[in-house]
Amino acid sequence: MENKVKVVMAYSGGLDTSIIIPWLKENYNCEVIACCADVGQGAEVDLVHDKALASGASKVYIMDLKDEFVADYVFPVIRAGAIYENKYLLGTSCARPLIGKALVEVAKKEGADYICHGCTGKGNDQVRFELAIKALSPSTKIIAPWRIWDIKSREDAIDYAEAHRIEVPVTKKRPYSMDRNVLHLSHEGADLEDPANEPMADLCLICTRPEDAPDEAEYVTIDFEHGTPVALNGEKLAPLQLLEKANELAAKHGVGIEDIVENRLVGMKSRGVYETPGGTLLHEAHLALESLTLDRQTMYFKNTVSNQYAQLVYDGLWFTPLREALDAFVASTQRTVSGQVRMKLYKGNCHSAGMTSPYSLYNEDFATFGEDEVYNQADAEGFINLFGLPVKVNALMKEKAGLNTEEK
Repeated sequence: MENKVKVVMAYSGGLDTSIIIPWLKENYNCEVIACCADVGQGAEVDLVHDKALASGASKVYIMDLKDEFVADYVFPVIRAGAIYENKYLLGTSCARPLIGKALVEVAKKEGADYICHGCTGKGNDQVRFELAIKALSPSTKIIAPWRIWDIKSREDAIDYAEAHRIEVPVTKKRPYSMDRNVLHLSHEGADLEDPANEPMADLCLICTRPEDAPDEAEYVTIDFEHGTPVALNGEKLAPLQLLEKANELAAKHGVGIEDIVENRLVGMKSRGVYETPGGTLLHEAHLALESLTLDRQTMYFKNTVSNQYAQLVYDGLWFTPLREALDAFVASTQRTVSGQVRMKLYKGNCHSAGMTSPYSLYNEDFATFGEDEVYNQADAEGFINLFGLPVKVNALMKEKAGLNTEEK
């Protein structure tokens, strides 16, 4: 008996991946091996094993990657200060390369012929998964059903699921596309597709609405060592536990809700609502500590690197020499980013309320408005004369040439 083709399927238990298993079997006459990477989806992972088998999978892998995800993907993004288009904290983007890595590991173990994913042809995730696969297993072939099948919409997908008696956690009444991990929860589609619509009051599933948050502010301390958060409220915690605790505290106060219109890699704009409570808290605390410990030139250049890093992660280029090189630069800048930041959480807002560091570059002796013994204010005149010399020379030229000094 000839062995069937083996396909490793990136399985989440959601609408798209649930209907792909029977579709693969119908169209490829193949054995489907479901692979679920647990990066913090929560209780839904508990249902994945039986659900995948019921949908037609021959075997199911559930891989607990939460610790690796936070330590090796989330925290490097925070150290880099990477925020895409100044708002998106890359919650989905930084998880995809790790999931791609897991898919490759299972495919190699099983001797699979293909890896399949449920990303649409309009999104970014197809790029992120496939670039990870190409980087780690360049000979592996890829199946992307959304690019080739006759199903054209989420409504069609729901109809297909109903026809095949597959239970899915999506209805035509609430047809949001959601992606959840320990860093964030995203919401896209349905009424959000019109940017004129305010998100529904019951949209958020993690964060309290700011208007419903406690009326009293809460203070949280975060300790960093070389740019990595290591303790929260004085308690040393492993990366995963620290992020989970940060999520709990920030979500209670409505921190981390962002309504974003972003530029997708594939060329269109898309609109989504992201809940990233703990990530927002840690990002803001880290940026505050950097303002205390990085010199002006390093901080300015790191801002450039942060934008480059964010775009690289967003575009799915995690497993590249450039990302490794940028990590090396970031690591150098973080040698002195150690200390404690006190953060104030109140009705959706999150900001620094004081910080200390043994590497602080803030020197009160120089910065004080009071009397000091270290700064000779008379020195400023010579500095301004030299710093302003190009401005003065240009103005003298214009006077000599009879040009209006305000002309461009």
